[in-house]
Amino acid sequence: MPTDFKGKNIVKGTHVRYTGTGTAGEVLDVREDQKAKWAQMDSTKLWYNIRFLEVMDPVEYQKVKRRESLLEKVSADETIEQDEITRKTVEKLKKKFGEDVDMSNELCDGGG
Repeated sequence: MPTDFKGKNIVKGTHVRYTGTGTAGEVLDVREDQKAKWAQMDSTKLWYNIRFLEVMDPVEYQKVKRRESLLEKVSADETIEQDEITRKTVEKLKKKFGEDVDMSNELCDGGG
C-alpha cells in the first residue's frame, strides 16, 4: 500500500497536501509505474508523486478548504469591483468625448 513520506497510508478518499506548493485535495485514484507511485488529487485533477504528499487529518483539511473558499470569494468580489470601475471609466470617457463614441470590440485590434 502506498504511503506518504511519514509512512501514513494513501488510498482513494485520503486528504493530502502536496508539499511543493501546499495544494490540498482528496485522492481520486492511486497508480504505480516503473518510476514511482502516483496519486490524483480532486482539486487539480493532476497526478502527484506520493513521495511528496502529506496525509492531512480531517480537521486540518477542513480549515484549508474553508480558507480557500474565503479566498475565492474575495477574488470574485474584487473582480466585480474591478468590472464596476471599468464600467464607470468607460461612461466617463463617453461623456468626455461625446455619446457617439463607438466602444465596440473592433476598435482595439492588436494586429500582428
